[in-house]
Amino acid sequence: MNDRQTEQLIEQALDEDLGHGDITTDSLIPESEHGAASIIAKANGVVAGTEIAKKVFLKVDPGLKVDIITEDGTEVKPGDVIARIEGKVTSILKAERLALNFLQRLSGIASETARYVHAIEGLPVVITDTRKTTPGLRSLEKYAVRVGGGRNHRMHLGDGILIKDNHLAILRRKGWSIKKIVTETRQKAPPGLKIEVEVRTPQEAAEAAESGADIIMLDNMSLEDMRQSVQLIRGRALVEASGGVTLDKVRAIAETGVDMVSVGALTHSAKALDISLELL
Repeated sequence: MNDRQTEQLIEQALDEDLGHGDITTDSLIPESEHGAASIIAKANGVVAGTEIAKKVFLKVDPGLKVDIITEDGTEVKPGDVIARIEGKVTSILKAERLALNFLQRLSGIASETARYVHAIEGLPVVITDTRKTTPGLRSLEKYAVRVGGGRNHRMHLGDGILIKDNHLAILRRKGWSIKKIVTETRQKAPPGLKIEVEVRTPQEAAEAAESGADIIMLDNMSLEDMRQSVQLIRGRALVEASGGVTLDKVRAIAETGVDMVSVGALTHSAKALDISLELL
């Protein structure tokens, strides 16, 4: 996400939260009150989103002093200080929730990704994300995946060719084979883009490999079918496992010989990391 997009996102979020003022703070805290606060981790995890949190504070009040103590990608434990803020207390309080929302959400994604990456440690397999992201937050959430040690799959629909089950269903009604579908796609698509095909059986995996697909996605297959598919593909394409991946299953999936494991849960189900702001 570029700076302009980030600024627009922050402005929109601040308007949602602060567009009608902060009646509580304005009623109780004098504008002249100055102080300091610390942002503190309350759980184990990996930090992500410190810069956007800092931008939120400075958008509310450019006069605040915000020091990042713990950089993105750092593992934290309860009690670790992530950032310190000094300046008008009213400004700190008005920015607090939104800054923490970004920081907790992105740190939760980075932490979840790191757990998956750790689970397959030692294997030549990559953990990737999906497009199952919060609308409007994709660039930030995919950034958090990278911070956690994962890689990004497609950023958007124009970022690669993925022939999924619904594409196949429509074209098979016309009698098209996977080979014909891949051939037609390669002829019409922009040059240089890799073609990925989603398959559900080892037989379809073999057909996709014969068709010249660059990447073959094994969708919701059993471990045995994954192993068989990898053997049938025989290195002719990269192999991605997808569908129903959980933390307790991911290592067994990685051990089937696939090259990548895509995990929608990294972004659609990650639990926010517990982080708080405490005035000193």
